Amino acid sequence: MKPCQTAIAVSRLIYSPSRLIYNRLQANCQLRHASTLLRGSSRAEFLLSNHGVQTTTVPSRSAMTLSKHASRPVGRQFSHTSRTQSSIEQHSETVQRIASEVAQFHASSIKFRIFHGSTNSTRSLASKQNLLDTSSLNNVLEINKEKQTCLVEPNVPMDRLVEATMREGLVPKVVMEFPGITVGGGYSGTSGESSSFKHGFFDRTVERVEMVMADGTVTNLSIREKEDLFRGAAGAVGTFGVTTLVELQLQPARKFVETTYHPVTGMKEAAEMCQKFTNEGEVDYVDGIMFSPTSGAIITGRLTDELTPETPIQQFSGAWDPWFYLHVQDTISSSPTKPKTEGIPLAEYLFRYDRGGFWVGASAFKYFSFPFNRFTRWFLDDFLHTRMMYTALHASGQSKRYIVQDLALPYETAEKFVQYTDQEFGIYPLWLCPLKQSPGSTMHPHYPVKNEDGSPKDMLNIGLWGDGPEDPEVFIEKNKALEIKLRELGGMKWLYAHTYYDKDKFWEQFDRKWYEDLRKKYGAEGLPSVYEKVRVDVEAERERERKEGKSWKRKWPWAGFWGIRKAIESGSYLEARRSAWRGFGRGLR
Repeated sequence: MKPCQTAIAVSRLIYSPSRLIYNRLQANCQLRHASTLLRGSSRAEFLLSNHGVQTTTVPSRSAMTLSKHASRPVGRQFSHTSRTQSSIEQHSETVQRIASEVAQFHASSIKFRIFHGSTNSTRSLASKQNLLDTSSLNNVLEINKEKQTCLVEPNVPMDRLVEATMREGLVPKVVMEFPGITVGGGYSGTSGESSSFKHGFFDRTVERVEMVMADGTVTNLSIREKEDLFRGAAGAVGTFGVTTLVELQLQPARKFVETTYHPVTGMKEAAEMCQKFTNEGEVDYVDGIMFSPTSGAIITGRLTDELTPETPIQQFSGAWDPWFYLHVQDTISSSPTKPKTEGIPLAEYLFRYDRGGFWVGASAFKYFSFPFNRFTRWFLDDFLHTRMMYTALHASGQSKRYIVQDLALPYETAEKFVQYTDQEFGIYPLWLCPLKQSPGSTMHPHYPVKNEDGSPKDMLNIGLWGDGPEDPEVFIEKNKALEIKLRELGGMKWLYAHTYYDKDKFWEQFDRKWYEDLRKKYGAEGLPSVYEKVRVDVEAERERERKEGKSWKRKWPWAGFWGIRKAIESGSYLEARRSAWRGFGRGLR
């Protein structure tokens, strides 16, 4: 990830202002003149069940044109805010089209993959063959203020969702920190955020799911209907069917998150403090950053509409605002023994890590030996948001050179694991996030030891994101060794990143019989399995490296330049520019 983000940072030096203006105008024209998508359908009872109570229909509009063959994606899709046809009717037609295509794949015994329009995975992109395009499912359909729920299509990103719900005085209970992560990705993947010690993973805040099954039939899932599949499909990376609609729990939004930075002097103290705050239950958000083995901060947040007059207000979305992690570091440096508190407008808090992508954006400057200071971060701000970083990451091929791993461990072994990563990788900062486990069999990270009352023990997510070895073989071996050490300490990893386990070692971590029986019960055996989707084919990677490694597109600095070009052409930066949430906190007191 590092080189591609550096490439992003240098992009304004390579593309002149006139070129950028041309690209922006071109992207805007594409959006204005986009054709109406082929449409499909779902069960009306799911969509209409909220009628008769106070709801808000959120208008939206499709973005890009699909080709004649709907399974072939033409362009990136974004969530929009106007539509001429009824949102529910258009959704139904779109799902009907998707269900028809799935039925054709099923009849031909063809395994397919899903094109969502974007990705936050660091795995290499799969083949473009046999793709099912669902990227037009990118709208918030309804917000039910009485029930405090919303109906949302799977490709709606977090920032567009938060904008829609906050206008109605509500907000999701778990919000992924990167604005471009989607609702469907949160359900089908593993999303643990700073409120997950309280609410669990993102999917635990989902009320219902509409899904196209492997044979093309459309069904509803909830705790009252097909509960085994409703829970089993969560975290199973789309291996049971195609998610087409989600009913999501909301809660009242507040003006601010009263945020307190608690300095810590080591990993042991950090873990103990995380447990203390999560057990007390007096705060709404908890996460942490370790800047070194001896310096870090645990960060707590409390939703509130009122701040004391002496509490300062801090924002992070403006180009001249500080990056969040740098602000935390400066805060604990100025007060190394006492906590400090400030107010952060709610939306600013939820997406506080977007600029700089936590901290990995700093490596973009390092890659090109480019000055890293407040002025250069301001000047290059368009290209240092997470959407642009992920686009450039895949275009440049640098995911094969960067360690991007989220790892969940029991609190008892978290300190030992950090000692290991310090010795073997030397990567800092590290992100810490307390997690409430999901009960029962699951594809989420989990730990078998229970509390005295039988409930699952909480775990600690450690985000390890930094430079990896340049040598591909060493990179592979380092990742394999990391997986071995993780299992020794009772931990598990997120499946969005590089996964090197062989098949037997992979399934030792999960209830394989439960998973395969559930797939058989619901006729999903014709879809790729979790292991097939997430594993790294080492021999294929080696062969690809032999073929592509000599290309100028994979050499420094051209790999970074290529990533810049593709990121700009994608228009990803336009999404950050049009974000209304950045204005929600302006002028608050």
